[in-house]
Amino acid sequence: MKIGKIMLILATLLISGAVSAQNDSTAVGLQKDSAGLKQPRAKVAVVMSGGGAKGMAHIGALKVIERAGIPIDIVTGTSMGSIIGGLYSIGYNANSLDSMVRVQDWSYVITDKEDMSKQSLSDRKKQNTYIFSRGITVGKYSSHDGGIIQGKNLAELFQQLCVGYTDSIDFSRDLPIPYACVATNVIDNSEYDFHSGRLPQAMRASMAIPAAFSPVRIGDMVLVDGGLKNNYPADLAREMGADIIIGVTVQGEPKIADDMGRTMSILSQIIDVNCKNKYDENLAITDVHVQVDTKGYNAASFSTSAIDTLIRRGEEEAMKHWDELIALKKRIGVEESYRPPLLHPKNPTVMTEKKRVTSYVFQNMTPQDERFLRQKFNLEKGKRSGGESYDSIDVKRGQQFTTSMRLDLFYQTAECHLEPDGDGVQVVLTAGHRKTNQAHLGFRYDTEESAALQIGADFPIKASVPMNVDAAIRLGKRMMARGELTVHPRSFTSPSLSYSFRRNDVDVYIDGDRDYNILYNQFQAELTPVNISVRHFTFQIGARWDYLHYRDKLEASHSLDVTLENEHFYSYRGLINYNSEDNWYFPTRGARFKAEYAYLTDNFTKLDGKRGMSDVNAHWRKSFTFGSRFTLQPMVYGRMLFGPVIPPVFGNTIGGDWFGHYVEQQMPFAGVGNMEYVGHHFVGVQLQAQQRMGNNHYALFRIAGAQHSDELEDLFDHKAILGCQAAYYLNTMFGPVGASLGYSNRTKKPYIFVNLGFEF
Repeated sequence: MKIGKIMLILATLLISGAVSAQNDSTAVGLQKDSAGLKQPRAKVAVVMSGGGAKGMAHIGALKVIERAGIPIDIVTGTSMGSIIGGLYSIGYNANSLDSMVRVQDWSYVITDKEDMSKQSLSDRKKQNTYIFSRGITVGKYSSHDGGIIQGKNLAELFQQLCVGYTDSIDFSRDLPIPYACVATNVIDNSEYDFHSGRLPQAMRASMAIPAAFSPVRIGDMVLVDGGLKNNYPADLAREMGADIIIGVTVQGEPKIADDMGRTMSILSQIIDVNCKNKYDENLAITDVHVQVDTKGYNAASFSTSAIDTLIRRGEEEAMKHWDELIALKKRIGVEESYRPPLLHPKNPTVMTEKKRVTSYVFQNMTPQDERFLRQKFNLEKGKRSGGESYDSIDVKRGQQFTTSMRLDLFYQTAECHLEPDGDGVQVVLTAGHRKTNQAHLGFRYDTEESAALQIGADFPIKASVPMNVDAAIRLGKRMMARGELTVHPRSFTSPSLSYSFRRNDVDVYIDGDRDYNILYNQFQAELTPVNISVRHFTFQIGARWDYLHYRDKLEASHSLDVTLENEHFYSYRGLINYNSEDNWYFPTRGARFKAEYAYLTDNFTKLDGKRGMSDVNAHWRKSFTFGSRFTLQPMVYGRMLFGPVIPPVFGNTIGGDWFGHYVEQQMPFAGVGNMEYVGHHFVGVQLQAQQRMGNNHYALFRIAGAQHSDELEDLFDHKAILGCQAAYYLNTMFGPVGASLGYSNRTKKPYIFVNLGFEF
């Protein structure tokens, strides 16, 4: 009896298992042959062409393919198609890709600019001073040579998006959807197909447009954009076992002679002609071809409106093939109600709270750098007895690690992520490429100084105690040369020593009228033993020597009494500088605060035989955004000078749009364009309204008021200075380009100022 029951139960289980297996086979889309037996269904590949920004249309087409419920077994692509395809193959569905491409700042991603949120204040200032920066290598070639853009921001983005697939892997075996992409080896002009390797590197190589982006070097190969050999790799999908191919292309209509009027048109035509390799043959083996109309857009159309339109056009064009897709689904042999399971990309472990550290792992850095970090942060290699960790980590400490890797050890990128390890976490510190010697170039023009050129260079010195040399030369009405050596020991301070020369050619105005011009040379040396910099924050304590050599003065009969005797000064200084603004010139969030105290002497203790001069200055600005385009920015600022002797050369001056533009102590004031002297005690307020129009156009309106006096107790006994200013600017890769019109009750005349480029 018992044996009979057992046999009955086993039979029931076997029947249930068979039914379950049959249901499962139906779910994955098995089809019946003529004998009624289940057979593996046909494999479907999606092939996506190159096309730069036009490739955003692939996302719209993928939305429709998903909506139709067609399973995707293989993905291949070239250039932008390789990027969209690679991300799709690791689990980013069409909606995820849509959201991802819209939130990216493509003006940053497709350049080599540094991420401002990760930079020190000095690096942020450089990025907003120079229009061009380039690594320079003496002797051996640099691995980044060969293109205007190194593509490090693209590479870093791919690295972040491909978490879990950044090691060398087999793309057919180790990815959720088998994948391949195409690059071109310019050494022998051959096609190179990526079936394995590092996924971020493969995508980066496939889109390396010659001359625009630096090639990717792997062994003896120099790899560039795959579109030069196979811009629509349907044959690659067939080789991987695809039975059915759905293709999406974004190439425009063939150009005629009348279209060849511009340089970019000719260059585009050269690329399009070269990308015709295999194109017709691959279209011939395509079952459903979605040709998206991208007229009006080009490979560089990464604006928000362009991306929105291109994705929409891709979706609309794919919908025109809806009946074909549904018929294809039946041909594949899957149920009409079948929907492929949604994949999800792997996500890194992030620090949301303080966690126990079990160990540290250092990737892509030398033993010397590992030793530096261990000693600086007092990191232990093992655990205490009983398994307790020596350390813990939170977001702030993680940021300290990555900041030190960038600033002290000169890595261009640095990452800190956590991996679960028992009851704690393993901290993985990953370094990117080392910073090379950098050359910078800046150019500007304005109606006050005409043209100005600035050349800069950074030289990281990779010694046992890392050091950095920073140099700059400015040519124009105000000439300048400056050099700074910064030492990065294992302590939290980075002492610096700098020397600078300035040839100042300054026009001084009184009540809006030019009063005199003064020409003098300023030599300055500064030692800063306390120099702490952590992302948005800098704290410095140091000493300075100034020597002023007066060369000439052209004056009116009523000009201020300014001595022309050469003089020198010694001063002791402390500075706090904080800046969390999201944009150097047109911020929409964040705050800026700077406070400084200096004690000025001519013999280390006194000034002209009396007590030294105390200089207290500060400014604070905060951005408040309403909606997505309108921002209000109140600012409070001022400078107070105390002491029996106030050297005129260090007196308070106002005018212009920026702090310290003509001379170090200059303060901006709406409606006052030129530099004017004011009392020894000055307090001002400003309110700016900023309206963004389109993507990069800004309308600004400022109102300002101030009180000033030579005596602090008389500060509010004088008539207030009032001013207003309206401006229009276009934010470009070369800096702000625009003009402003201002008026103040001090100058009593309108003032027009035109600015082209970054301020320096």
